[in-house]
Amino acid sequence: MSTNAVPLANGAMSFDRVCREWRCKYSGDKATSESLEEISKLVDEYLPQIKAASKDATVNRLICGGCLDFKLMTTVPLDDFGPWEEGGHAPEAEFLEKLKKIEGVSQVETQTITNMIL
Repeated sequence: MSTNAVPLANGAMSFDRVCREWRCKYSGDKATSESLEEISKLVDEYLPQIKAASKDATVNRLICGGCLDFKLMTTVPLDDFGPWEEGGHAPEAEFLEKLKKIEGVSQVETQTITNMIL
């Protein structure tokens, strides 16, 4: 456990990394989805800015072909999360605005969660 870790569950768990998740539903088959292709282009466009959230940022992309979920998860150390949050999780607003304009994309949402490697 890190010295700045936050305890959970009566000390049975802790976290020192926080994740901001951007998610949506895409349309079509995962192998040929035009909306998923456009999402990929958007991620490529913004990935350098997303990774700038912290020198220790990790970015994970999750895609479910069954339920048509797309998720982008950016995890940063707890000490870096506060400043990133105060800055609006940049470039979140701009990214989500463009994401919502992609034909076939729906249910655009965000969530802040802990994300620890066990």
